[in-house]
Amino acid sequence: MNRNSQKTDPLYSDPNVMPPVAQAVPLGLQHVLGMFASNVTPAIIVGQAAGLAFGSPDLVYLIQMAMLFAGVATIFQTIGIGPVGSRLPIMQGTSFAFVGVLSGVAATLGLGVALTACIIGGIVHFCLGAVIKKLRWLFPPLVTGLVILAIGLYLIPVAIKYAAGGASVSQMEAESFGSLRHWSVALTVVIVTLAMKFYVKGPASNAGILIGLLAGYALAFALSMVDFAPVARASWLSTIQPLPFGFEFHLGAVIAVTLVSIVSAVETVGDVSATAKAGAGRQATDAEISGATYADGLGTAMAGLFGSLPNTSFSQNVGIVGMTGIMSRHVVTIAGIIMIVCGMVPKVGAVIAAMPLPVLGGGVIVMFGMVAAAGLNVLSEEKMTRRTMIIIAVSLTFGLGLNLVPTAVQYLPDTIRVLATSAVAPTAMMAILLNLILPKDVD
Repeated sequence: MNRNSQKTDPLYSDPNVMPPVAQAVPLGLQHVLGMFASNVTPAIIVGQAAGLAFGSPDLVYLIQMAMLFAGVATIFQTIGIGPVGSRLPIMQGTSFAFVGVLSGVAATLGLGVALTACIIGGIVHFCLGAVIKKLRWLFPPLVTGLVILAIGLYLIPVAIKYAAGGASVSQMEAESFGSLRHWSVALTVVIVTLAMKFYVKGPASNAGILIGLLAGYALAFALSMVDFAPVARASWLSTIQPLPFGFEFHLGAVIAVTLVSIVSAVETVGDVSATAKAGAGRQATDAEISGATYADGLGTAMAGLFGSLPNTSFSQNVGIVGMTGIMSRHVVTIAGIIMIVCGMVPKVGAVIAAMPLPVLGGGVIVMFGMVAAAGLNVLSEEKMTRRTMIIIAVSLTFGLGLNLVPTAVQYLPDTIRVLATSAVAPTAMMAILLNLILPKDVD
């Protein structure tokens, strides 16, 4: 059935209709393929920032939990519990929005502090479900676009370091850093990804980044860059444990994560609205928007409790709903179940953790660049007046500048210093403040 016929059939615009199983399972797998690489990447980056070695049991565990709780949060969203969940085909996954803040916190204060902040931030995010509609005025496209752009720009140097073969200081000082071998692997990922995205149609196009990573992985294996010993040691089935890295409260980390949670909640509102429009040709209801925010927060708090990063709705899966014209929430529930199964098998996490840095680097060059481009796309909704450009200039300068030169605020109290150097938090706070106080009639 083609897209147009799907769109005109009222059955396909009903979230509660289950397509035939032979159709629903491949559609669910397509949702998984479209977000799989983006879902596990934040866990790898934050784990690396915390000093976890590739292939280490702790990094494998982080990757497992990223898959497991993406699935759990997706089911919260699609099936729902009371007011929790939009009951729409919204795929949840680990959020890139928190990577900048959590990488900095994990590197300086440890994973225990970072994940404790995720738990508390998730609880605050959950509470936003009751008031999210009333807070949207604080986050016009100018503010949300700036925050998303700051996230992408902050992450781009990380992508280049990975592609060149290093993340830590010792790796970047190694003779092999920036070698042709490393760049050949990274560029293979980029080229294959772009080829899939622009020259192939259907599920292969949606899974372009995943296919690019597999191509780079294969080349890295041929070049003897892959060590599968940790995969052999990994078990086939694992249990999960609460607070695997401890519970350590730090006010600055909590404030930073909470600020990003508010921005993430606003993004989720956009994804819910886009899903309702793309799949059913209608506006999202207040109950759907509130339910989606509740599910975001609950999924994030539970993920943090068991050692994973915050969850959010995945925009690329909104595109899949629009492309297929199938609005069934049960299709995405199947995708969530697939992610849970992957998360319970440590060997899957070990295979991902064994991925050489240049392979991941090639993938995140595309992904992080797309985050920055998404921010620019949101900003394009704003007319570029002198006022708008001043807000953009000052917000980005403070946000990225203090992150690049953290010693500039070394005498600030610890809590404020963590916030000031997190890139995302100062950009968001400055953008909100300037947008509120600068006169709007300035040309």
